[in-house]
Amino acid sequence: MAKEMTPYERALASINNEPVDRLCCYPLAGATYRKIIDKPATLREMSQDPHICAKCFLAGAARYNLEFTVTLTDLAVQAHDYGAHVRMDEENTPFVDGHVGHGPEDYDKFQPLDPDQGRIKFLIDANREIAAGLKDKTFLAVHVEGPLLALSQSIGAEQLFMDMFTDPAPVHRALANTTETCSRILAKLSAETETPAILWNFLWGNYSVLGDAEYHEFEANDKYAKRLIKETREAKLGFAIHNCADMPHLDTQIKEYGADVYSMAYYPDNPSSPSATKVIEGGYADNCLIDGNTDPQVFARGNAASIDAAAKGLCQEVKTALCKRGLNSRWCIGSGCEVPPEVQTPIENVDAYVNAVRKYGRMD
Repeated sequence: MAKEMTPYERALASINNEPVDRLCCYPLAGATYRKIIDKPATLREMSQDPHICAKCFLAGAARYNLEFTVTLTDLAVQAHDYGAHVRMDEENTPFVDGHVGHGPEDYDKFQPLDPDQGRIKFLIDANREIAAGLKDKTFLAVHVEGPLLALSQSIGAEQLFMDMFTDPAPVHRALANTTETCSRILAKLSAETETPAILWNFLWGNYSVLGDAEYHEFEANDKYAKRLIKETREAKLGFAIHNCADMPHLDTQIKEYGADVYSMAYYPDNPSSPSATKVIEGGYADNCLIDGNTDPQVFARGNAASIDAAAKGLCQEVKTALCKRGLNSRWCIGSGCEVPPEVQTPIENVDAYVNAVRKYGRMD
């Protein structure tokens, strides 16, 4: 067994498949951290004030001493700046309730955005403070919506997917500009923060929605996602992906893209949804650290006993599969998607999960 490690050492060792003292742990629970700062904040405040947002993530990192921090707040940052109406309740994740347009004629409204304005500025300002506070303490990956996700949030997924098939040319024009916006966000984060990695949200790499041909046409090509991956590498930043789809495009997003870290979910009721064992047996952890994949609803509906059981089961499954595959450490035990941020989600359940992973994740 490896010597006792710091969180940052354990994160780097796991990314590189080196021996570790225990498995990494990272539940995507950032929004729950608003409850533990000195003056608890509302979700609205956390989503609008970059200083409050940073305080929350820094407080969570200090409380749990975790190996990773992913600065996921919501999926409507760029949509807001494109002109969609984003509803911000006091205690609900911001969401779009009014889209930019309703047909092919509206795609030309999407022009590259200025990263010094709007909620994109909030994103950069918050992550500047978070990165400075967590340097060399935890492996930070700044969450950024990918170009297809940003477009779908802005114009509506149903409208977008219909237009992909009936009138794709305007969709491609808009994607060129949402990709340019993502490129500008990346450049700003690279120049003005000390983050070691970008986590791109490529949510629509999902066989439940798009097949291989469609996904490659509208995201997985040199004009869109691969352009951003190349620029991420050129900026000397780590490249991570979040995709909480039930049937993710693992061959494309892990093997073809060459991700360093891949955050994913698991839906046991769907027989085509890949479990941790299937992911490891399929070779997807051979060159990529996988983060997942406890059901997030356990954190909202469970108790200390059920949380302990869920973490124990996943730790045992992952350790067995890693051993059979001849791998040392390429898995981070975490939630498959965001821990429900509702007021009713007990922060004590996050405590219980982290403690359970530390107990059952040891590589004795």
